[in-house]
Amino acid sequence: MSTNTQYKSDDERWKAVQARDASACGHFVYAARTTGVYCHPCASARLPKRENVEFFDSAEAAEAAGYRPSRRACTTSTETDRAALVARACRLIEESETPPCLDDLAAEVGMSSFHFHRQFKAKTGLTPKAYSSAFRARKLREELSAPNASVTNAIYGAGFNSNSRFYEVSDQLLGMPARNYRAGGSGAVIRFAVGQCSLGAIIVAQSQRGICAIFLGDDPDLLVRDLQDRFPKAQLIGGDDEFEQLVAQVVGIVETPSLGLHLPLDVQGTAFQERVWRALREIPAGTTVSYAEIAERIGSPKAVRAVAQACGANRLAVAIPCHRVVRRNGDLSGYRWGVERKKELLRREAKMDGENSIELSKPKHCAP
Repeated sequence: MSTNTQYKSDDERWKAVQARDASACGHFVYAARTTGVYCHPCASARLPKRENVEFFDSAEAAEAAGYRPSRRACTTSTETDRAALVARACRLIEESETPPCLDDLAAEVGMSSFHFHRQFKAKTGLTPKAYSSAFRARKLREELSAPNASVTNAIYGAGFNSNSRFYEVSDQLLGMPARNYRAGGSGAVIRFAVGQCSLGAIIVAQSQRGICAIFLGDDPDLLVRDLQDRFPKAQLIGGDDEFEQLVAQVVGIVETPSLGLHLPLDVQGTAFQERVWRALREIPAGTTVSYAEIAERIGSPKAVRAVAQACGANRLAVAIPCHRVVRRNGDLSGYRWGVERKKELLRREAKMDGENSIELSKPKHCAP
């Protein structure tokens, strides 16, 4: 596993403190024995004497030793420090040749395994194992999509240290065998059906893993072409009567979005996209949030533009409710399937929410 060797010695750490080095924040904190408080390296407080300074790998370690945070002096909060530690763990996962285990990651950032697992999931929306799997899946798709890609090279390039380990999980990561993915979906079976709903044409497609596409539009032929472009060599099969029932369920949530879709989904995206899509599915019907709020929820407050791009990359209309994300001022923003459809979906959800509120507020009549 790759190990960050920066700021490991006390001399390096003291130099960073003297320089108010913001890039050192998240790597360690320093505490003053004379005051009983700890600060981050970039703190603007008056520096204590070197002989009174003690270094810790994390704020948690300093607090465990009896120190308290210096609220006036520290320019970086404990919460920001934890986010930096999680970001550091993400880099370790991405840079490691093989997926690091939970205990190793926790030790690297100076937390207990239990506390680290909880903090990581709170900041990213994924467990460390799920983040590692999502990252490797993205790397694998990138490797297999390269010109003249070799499956063997892609396997090792994505961080698998053996062919057997890869083939145990390849279908789960790609939704099909690696050779089929490399060939544009050759050999993959995707069932689909085109129908009509109150918002226009709809296409629903299902791979071996679950529903992989829900597209809305005006022209059914264009929707089929979009699906073909996704996997140009996949075997597309029109749905039978059983599949038509599944399509009816999907149409049902378009008509009444508050019902939600409780069916397996084939969600394939980058690790960041999957964090965003997971956060979107946690937004209650009848509620809207801003792109900035989603960025905050996934622990990446500066990634507002990337959140918007992840919403645009969503292939599962309504099932992953990106229509519930609006601009900070409440105005509607772009929507992959048309702003008018977004407006209508929100109107339906608001109406259902209002009807539920009226129903709950009705007085109960007692029996005479």
